[in-house]
Amino acid sequence: MPLLTDLLEAIGDKRIEVVDLTAPLTENTPVLRLPEPFANTIGFSLEQISRYDEAGPGWYWNNIHTGEHTGTHLDAPVHWLSGKDGLDVSRIPLSTLVAPAVVLDVSERVEGNPDFLLEVADVRAWEAEHGPLPSGGWLLLRTGWDEHSTDEERFLNTDDTGSHTPGVSAECARWLAEETPVAGLGVETVGTDAGCAPALEPAFPCHHYFLGAGKSGLTQLRNLATLPATGAVLVISPLPIVGGSGSPARVYALVER
Repeated sequence: MPLLTDLLEAIGDKRIEVVDLTAPLTENTPVLRLPEPFANTIGFSLEQISRYDEAGPGWYWNNIHTGEHTGTHLDAPVHWLSGKDGLDVSRIPLSTLVAPAVVLDVSERVEGNPDFLLEVADVRAWEAEHGPLPSGGWLLLRTGWDEHSTDEERFLNTDDTGSHTPGVSAECARWLAEETPVAGLGVETVGTDAGCAPALEPAFPCHHYFLGAGKSGLTQLRNLATLPATGAVLVISPLPIVGGSGSPARVYALVER
């Protein structure tokens, strides 16, 4: 077990930092809002069972009420029509849940344009500087949007014309899903698609292409600014819900310092 011993020692003496990328789950956690006539998920809430009282004098526990796609969560292929014959969240291979990750930072461009869409040329330029995307790994798109994650109104950024949050163009989503070796896409926004995604062709292209290709999505990440462009290991821990289309997840990265 020398490799695992070395890993634990490196974590213990801070040569490897464990960076939490997860947004805490509370009743104020922002959730995606679809327009009528579509149905929406519930937010997160706790229902107390007992707390050192007559219902349970020595213990405290709760029921949780939430949707699968609340807070920091994983999208499984079966979540979308294009992936309806694919894997549910309980069957996603562990090899894609502990995998290399790279960070593509477009936060400066998003600062003046909340409708920013990542294009193939942007990824090509990143690869020219940092090397190829990781086979079986994750592309994490840093937009700086996690700065708004405690303010639902600012985080969803919706007006009469729709939602205005950054994301990926339809062509780039197709290319990433079908022509690159990544296992999934991670974002800081409420969903893997941009706010304007309902008007793209196809609608919600990240969902359509990634999940249709048997790949996964990861949303509402935090602290991507602290990760290097390459070299991090991503660890994703969703609930293995049999038949589930996704799950809230604890997500963190191992970074060599």
